[in-house]
Amino acid sequence: MHDILSNSLPNFMHFENLGSYGSQLAIVLGIALFFGTLGGHFFQKLHVPQVVGYFIIGIIIGNSGLQLVQPEVIKTLNPISVIALAFIGFLVGGELKTDVIKKMGAQFVSTLLFEAIVPAIIVSVLVGIATYIFTGNIILSFCFGIILGAICSSTAPEATTNVLQEYRSRGPMTSIIYGLVAMDDAVALILFAIASTVAAPLLGGHATSFGMQMLAIAKTVFGSIGIGLLCGVILVFIIRKNMNSEGLVLSFTLGILLLCTGFCNIFGLNNILATMATGFFVTNFSPKSVKTIFPITNKFTPPVYVLFFVVVGAKIDIWGMKPFMLILAALYIIGRTTGKAIGSWFGAFITKAPVTVQKYLKYCLLSQAGVAIGLSITSASVFGDIKINPEDTNTIGDYIVLIVTFTTFFAELIGPVFVKMGITKAGEAGMNVSEEDIKKNSKVKDVTWGTELICSEKSNSIVKENDKIAHILNSFESHHNQSFAVIDLQGNLIGTISLEHLKETLLIGEFADSLLAIDIMEKPVCTCPPELMLPDAYERFDEMNVDEMPIVDKDGKVLGMLEKFAVDHYIHSRIIELHRQLEKLG
Repeated sequence: MHDILSNSLPNFMHFENLGSYGSQLAIVLGIALFFGTLGGHFFQKLHVPQVVGYFIIGIIIGNSGLQLVQPEVIKTLNPISVIALAFIGFLVGGELKTDVIKKMGAQFVSTLLFEAIVPAIIVSVLVGIATYIFTGNIILSFCFGIILGAICSSTAPEATTNVLQEYRSRGPMTSIIYGLVAMDDAVALILFAIASTVAAPLLGGHATSFGMQMLAIAKTVFGSIGIGLLCGVILVFIIRKNMNSEGLVLSFTLGILLLCTGFCNIFGLNNILATMATGFFVTNFSPKSVKTIFPITNKFTPPVYVLFFVVVGAKIDIWGMKPFMLILAALYIIGRTTGKAIGSWFGAFITKAPVTVQKYLKYCLLSQAGVAIGLSITSASVFGDIKINPEDTNTIGDYIVLIVTFTTFFAELIGPVFVKMGITKAGEAGMNVSEEDIKKNSKVKDVTWGTELICSEKSNSIVKENDKIAHILNSFESHHNQSFAVIDLQGNLIGTISLEHLKETLLIGEFADSLLAIDIMEKPVCTCPPELMLPDAYERFDEMNVDEMPIVDKDGKVLGMLEKFAVDHYIHSRIIELHRQLEKLG
């Protein structure tokens, strides 16, 4: 299958190296970014998270597809992954607020332990039994099972947090998810240390003692957090007086994150955990003005995320699986999915977490990537000399790498889809919005006052030219609108009546009873269509120096009055409604 797909392209379209002048690098990055974005946009139109599109484009152009980008070139693109993971870690850390952690402390710890340990047990049992059926070797089967069980406990933060951000998720379940993806990799490392320590002597592999592994894990965890916190202190100190310049803030932030990542690589530490610590420090221990660093940084991340997931997809080779490995991979997927569902539910249930967390958290923990693949590669080095049977050319380590790679492919395809499903069912999608977000996503026809649409041909703000002033004043007293669109007998717009006009009318006393709408109206300064976006409506208010505009559709039909105070009220009401929904979620 490799050859069929790769031979479909002429040789000059296979990039085996990036050359020395940068032109091929520019082309490869351009292909990844352009087609990755195109794929993401296509899948978004199908109501599927964009990250799935990025991943599939990577598979198409990489090892499993057309091999437009050769393995050596993919390796040279690894710095993109480093940069992306630095941003992901920083933004995840920014969501770990101390007040939220204190509020759900027991719930978080319980859920973390059970959602990591339960799938490890189930996968260990299923894979171990299946391996014994195929090999008849109980020791090998036991060791193979516990190693894959330990690896399966991790959850990838990359795709998960990308979906949470894409769908503006906010609420108790979202807070727990951010905490889980930040910390369950540490649980996976500990489980793997235990599993490899037990398995290595039984299989004759090369592994250090359990105590030494625990010391190495402690060094990794505390060293990474220490460097991250130090970088956070430096970053806040530098930018706190420069928050008025987005370019400066973004440059300092990117510089600190890259330095943090570089030092972690030099000292063998975890760069995701370190940048999480940086984000954690900024969000919890800096002045309020500095916290706007997160939306500023978010503006820079979309192209980095596209490149990251395209490169991840390009690395995967899905054609090297044998029937035996496919069965083990299927059991791994079933056991991991079942274990995550049972473990997350039980951990949330025994600590009385909100019902939405108990019911829907299971959908949001299926993604698997970096740490799982890293541990599989470690397994390949520890158990690289041990074969399942003498005739097989592959070692246990090779099998672990292939199974984890294949299941990662599957998990990265379905994981984001299920995250979207989970946050939607929990009612948390679309809850993390600001007034600016509501403006950007709303049109004139969406504006309401309570349950009443202001854009309607039956609007109380539409009066006829021969309506008496008394009728208009009665409407003014019983409805919210403070201005009126005046139409002739054919329904055409001929003028507007403002609050100032009504005030002047009241000053002339009883004579006002004989006046009609046509007597006090004035020619409209401007109009707006119902499809106009609210930011454009506000811009038109300012440009024309008005506080109200008649709403007129493309056929000339008058549909009411758009009033600035009514639009403000609509936006504020939406924010209050979202806050109430968040309170109900817990």
